[in-house]
Amino acid sequence: MRTYDLSPLFRSTVGFDRMMRLLDAAGRVDESAPSYPPYNIEKTGENAYRVTMAVAGFSADELTITVEEGVLTVTGKAAKDEEPKQFLHRGIARRAFERRFELADHIQVSGGNLSNGLLHVDLVREVPEAMKPRTIKIATGKTEPQVIDSKAA
Repeated sequence: MRTYDLSPLFRSTVGFDRMMRLLDAAGRVDESAPSYPPYNIEKTGENAYRVTMAVAGFSADELTITVEEGVLTVTGKAAKDEEPKQFLHRGIARRAFERRFELADHIQVSGGNLSNGLLHVDLVREVPEAMKPRTIKIATGKTEPQVIDSKAA
């Protein structure tokens, strides 16, 4: 296993500490991290993404999607059954879960949809107009200097 020391980069950069923490966290993969429920992350367009989670047995009322400070959190908590059931085999796990996703800058959640046991969370990158590249018009021809104050010295 390789380990990378990112501390020399902290000495020569300003404002990239969040990115450095993300790189550091990505390098430390925790094998004991929960893998339930399984999920996919796909790119559906130039600035669109979709997180799909397999949440068999959960209804829309039992699922919660929240976004706070750049973190998408999907939580599921199964409602208690009124009548106890006796299972001979229980293969559908309806245990409570909380799955977190770090969102990049300018990523917004545009909606969620539950169908056929799959929860789809749609994301879109909305870059503010001030952050988009713009072209500056270059004037051609001879320009005369403007006189601001014509008082004699």
